[in-house]
Amino acid sequence: MNFSSKASPLQEPSCLKISHADPNIYSAITHRLLFHFSRTRPDTPIVIICVGTDRSTGDSLGPLVGTTLARFHSPLFHLYGTLEEPVHAINLEETLTLVNHKHANPFIIAIDACLGQSTSVGCIQVVEGPLRPGAGVNKQLPPVGDIHLTGIVNVGGFMEYFVLQNTRLSLVMRLSDIISSSLYSALKQWSLHSRSAATREQ
Repeated sequence: MNFSSKASPLQEPSCLKISHADPNIYSAITHRLLFHFSRTRPDTPIVIICVGTDRSTGDSLGPLVGTTLARFHSPLFHLYGTLEEPVHAINLEETLTLVNHKHANPFIIAIDACLGQSTSVGCIQVVEGPLRPGAGVNKQLPPVGDIHLTGIVNVGGFMEYFVLQNTRLSLVMRLSDIISSSLYSALKQWSLHSRSAATREQ
């Protein structure tokens, strides 16, 4: 979907997984995002797709991140998925068609909540490759993104819909704050780097 250079022999691991309680979480996520951005062309449009719905506490992570990012009114990225205009199972395919129509070869960042093992609840993951939304609740939805960020909001494996509905909002809010802040910081740093590199080449 997007241009990426050949991976170097000393490539970073394809997945970062870190607890929200880790004191270095903001810098760790920002660093990993910058690593992924560095493998794209500087003029590549950045598209962020926040998947989820505000009708379920656990599944509201994506729209919460989108709503926070929307407040920046930033030209650094194109955003889909907020609390007011969520991207979910019903309109995901339509949204992807719109994105590919409006943006030429974009670098897509997908954001969603997920369920996991009890020891992983509260962790945030930055993963190379597309998000597969709905997999945890047996829905067949199209894959999304060149990379994806997920927040593990609760324990999976049994009655996933019920678990998502009964997830603590405080944890979801904490994860959304970390993801939105780290992502916006990485985008600003990448923009500055790209402008500096373009100036040097002139």
